[in-house]
Amino acid sequence: MTTATTTRHAAGVADAVKVYGSGDTAVRALDGVSVGFPAGRFTAIMGPSGSGKSTLMHCAAGLDTLTSGAAFIGDTPLSTLDDRRLTLLRRDRVGFVFQAFNLIPTLTVAENITLPLDLAGAKGSREWIDALVDVVGLRDRLHHRPAELSGGQQQRVAVARAFAGRPDVVFADEPTGNLDSRSGEEVLNLLGRAVRRMDRTVVMVTHDPVAAAHADEVVFLADGRLVDRMESPTADKVLDRMKAFDTKGGRS
Repeated sequence: MTTATTTRHAAGVADAVKVYGSGDTAVRALDGVSVGFPAGRFTAIMGPSGSGKSTLMHCAAGLDTLTSGAAFIGDTPLSTLDDRRLTLLRRDRVGFVFQAFNLIPTLTVAENITLPLDLAGAKGSREWIDALVDVVGLRDRLHHRPAELSGGQQQRVAVARAFAGRPDVVFADEPTGNLDSRSGEEVLNLLGRAVRRMDRTVVMVTHDPVAAAHADEVVFLADGRLVDRMESPTADKVLDRMKAFDTKGGRS
């Protein structure tokens, strides 16, 4: 006898449509996308420029609203939340890592990491923060300020800050875009360790096949539609799939 298992999704969208503008100038950035991002997994979103990958992330994270369809964090449909409750959800259940590090220059590394908790008036678990500091490898930098750190170290602080409140999901938008290849590799390995050693969930938008190869799965968008999924990606397999978009004349 076989037992069916149900995948729990940390976030996702259903029949997602996003249209910018109107009339002849309207742009359909998402065109009926349905995709779930499994909890405890590292998912990368890829596609040609203009494919809708960043729009998908922004709508799934509650940073932008859909024209139609639904976006969820866990079992919570974002469209049912007013501005205040949506803000609280993003604060308490979602973490963000962006290409720009967005650290507060006057705060130390330790203060930057715990900033979301401090702003929320919450007391995070000391054990959790200590474990997080060890995972990101910043214990000897806790009293430094951002200007005293390399770019890679600053992004590691940003990653630690994103995970500090134990969010349901962390969205990373081109997190290695401002880093050299070695620092980028360190940050990607860090995201992977957070998923596998701390049971976190990461959804990352990237244009880089090498970055995508760090994920458990890659979802591919083209012209605002979900066109493929790839388990256990490698850089070569992802690159080959992206070349197929060029061959088929995907929108640039």
